[in-house]
Amino acid sequence: MKALTKAEEEIMQVLWKLEQANVKHIIEELPEPKPAYNTVSTIVRILESKGFVDYEKQGKGHVYFPKVTKQDYSNQSLNALVNNYFQGSFKSLVSFFVKENDISLKDMEAVLKDIQKND
Repeated sequence: MKALTKAEEEIMQVLWKLEQANVKHIIEELPEPKPAYNTVSTIVRILESKGFVDYEKQGKGHVYFPKVTKQDYSNQSLNALVNNYFQGSFKSLVSFFVKENDISLKDMEAVLKDIQKND
């Protein structure tokens, strides 16, 4: 799976939220200042060529929908981060965030409890 640019990821966030939308509806969900219609249309076509988005013809236009789930992309992005910056060690990643963000023991215990609940 290819990495997304910031602009592509912003469009994907909207499509993951809406599940399907035409370009006009995507633009409505984006923050101000709103990008031009042609800009969003171009980004959606790039996402389609990368295999992230597909469409259905609806009248004269297209309705776009994600082909890749947010969870699958998040997992791939996190794995790439761990591999590129933490030598493949999730322990190093967690240790880094704990040290850099001054996470309390109480917060760490809460995280561990959440993890254990999901096992």
